[in-house]
Parts: sequence; structure tokens; C-alpha cells
Amino acid sequence: MSRIGLAKLLRANAHHGAIPGFKRNLLLRELIPSSGMSETTMSHAALDFMVFGEAYFYGVPNMFGHILELQHMPAINMRVRLDGGFVRLLDDGKEEAFEAHEIVHIFNYDVEQNVYGVPEYLGGIQALLLNEAATLFRRRYYNNGAHAGYIFYTNDPNLTEDDEDELRSQMAASKGVGNFRSMFVNIPGGAEKAIQIIPVGDFQAKDELEKVKNITRNDIIAAWRMNPALAGIIPENSGGFGDIEKIDRVYTSNEIRPICQLFNKANEALREDRRFSWRKLPETTGNTG
Repeated sequence: MSRIGLAKLLRANAHHGAIPGFKRNLLLRELIPSSGMSETTMSHAALDFMVFGEAYFYGVPNMFGHILELQHMPAINMRVRLDGGFVRLLDDGKEEAFEAHEIVHIFNYDVEQNVYGVPEYLGGIQALLLNEAATLFRRRYYNNGAHAGYIFYTNDPNLTEDDEDELRSQMAASKGVGNFRSMFVNIPGGAEKAIQIIPVGDFQAKDELEKVKNITRNDIIAAWRMNPALAGIIPENSGGFGDIEKIDRVYTSNEIRPICQLFNKANEALREDRRFSWRKLPETTGNTG
């Protein structure tokens, strides 16, 4: 699985690009930082976890071997060695090796292997790519100018060539950048239906674009296990999605707090007086934090 490919997918769709940052922000809201774990370090690691399904920290020791601070190691460049250690890929093509005890590796367990973490949204990638393709199609549809805005049809046999040229020039001058192109046709003595436009598989006319965008959008937010009310979805009914504060509390309890618990592995590596903690959830959620 290409880490670079997963990173580039963040720019393929508005929802897919925004949701990992939003979930990272929710996790940061729960964090009570410490001298061993700063908000910046946790922010970078949490975003790595959302995108790649794993995060890496380097433990900075003192002269007695106690870990006083954790530093973020970009997951996109980290690799696991066969001997159990870790390697960071550097920009000059070289590698920086670390012993197993120097790195804290937090990851989503994958049933097929237990070496790297795997993001949970992988099942929605095809929907993501289809959503991107539909958007690109629409952009090309408008940019290529091959479709007609309207047809100016005449059947006047007395219309001179100079008159036709003048009409064409006037129509061309009225067309703005990116607008539909229009067409002038003169058929002297032509019948009423001398020109007919019969669309074949018109993507726009049949509202296929809207269907594809809506279906794939729903698949994407489902793959992220994101509540529509928190994903920036406009409700289709007048009642909306309900109490947004209650939705936020339940989502934080069921989705964000379990991720916080995974990051406690990093906390255990720190010396006790350098450890971070998590904000307690309100009692209405039924979770003591």
C-alpha cells in the first residue's frame, strides 16, 4: 500500500480531505498536554493515524534512560525492520535506523498482518475515486466548450453571407470565458425540424452527476464512520439532524475516545511525571473517560 498514494487521496475529495483533520481536532480537544507530549506533537501524530492507520514517536531519553519527551516521526517515511527495529527514510535516499525500544509505534491492528497499521476507510476508496472522476468530468464538460448553449436557426433564403457573418460575430462576441458555446445555422428554405438535437447518454440532463456525487459522498463518510451532522452535510429535511451537541458527545465517546486509548501506549513510555492525560467526558455519555 503506497503511503504517498494515501496522502494524495486527501486532495481528491472535499469530505475525504476534511474528515481526518476534523477527527484529529476532536482528539486534540480531549488532550491535556504535558511536558512530555505537546499539542503540536499529538496533532501531527493524530493526523498520521487518521490517514495511514498508524503513528510513530521517538522517545527522547535522559542520561538514566528515562523517556522525558516524545517527538513525532512522520509515518509516511517510517518502515519496520525485519529485526524488530525501525528505519526512517531520508530525503537524500539514505536511511536512519532506530532500535525497537527507541520508537513507540501506535497502529490499527490488521487481520492480515501485524506489522503496519491500516486505515479503516480503505473500503471507500473506489467511491472516493468515482466521486473525483464525476467532478473532473463536469469540469471538462464545461471547459471543453464542445456543447452548445443554444442554436440560432434561420430558414430565410434572402439572408446574405454578409448578414450571416455579422450574426456569427455578434454571437461570438457575447460568449464569455467558460460559457456554453452557441451555434448559428441558416438553411434557406429549410423545414421546421431541419435541425434536431438528440442527446445520447447526456450526463447532465439526466441528473446522473448529482446521483453519483451523493451516493459516493455517503459511501465516503460511511467509510470514515462519520456522522453526517459533523461532516458538513446539508440536511434534506427541515428538521435537520437533531441535537448537534448530543451527536458530538456520542460520537466523541464511541469513536474518538477509543483512539485516545490507543495513544495511551505512548503515554506508558513516558516517565510518570511527564505523562499526558485526557479530558473527562460528561457523565451523560455514560463514560468516565
